[in-house]
Amino acid sequence: MQHKTLWNSIEQLAKLQGLTCSALAKKSGLDATTFNKSKRFSSDGTPRWPSCATIAKIIEATNTSLLEFAEIFYKSAQ
Repeated sequence: MQHKTLWNSIEQLAKLQGLTCSALAKKSGLDATTFNKSKRFSSDGTPRWPSCATIAKIIEATNTSLLEFAEIFYKSAQ
């Protein structure tokens, strides 16, 4: 699993829902800045990965199944 692919999958899910990443975060009960590109790496350049809980929240908020999210991930990896 690649860091970039997972973040691209979240962006794609937002797009498929007609949402910005900020709107997806809010809809999921998260801070609006959660998915900002500036927060995807720490100040020392270490990748920050979304937690399983965060992914579960966006899946639930968008009424997307885990299989559907996996398909989005798979397509983002190609």
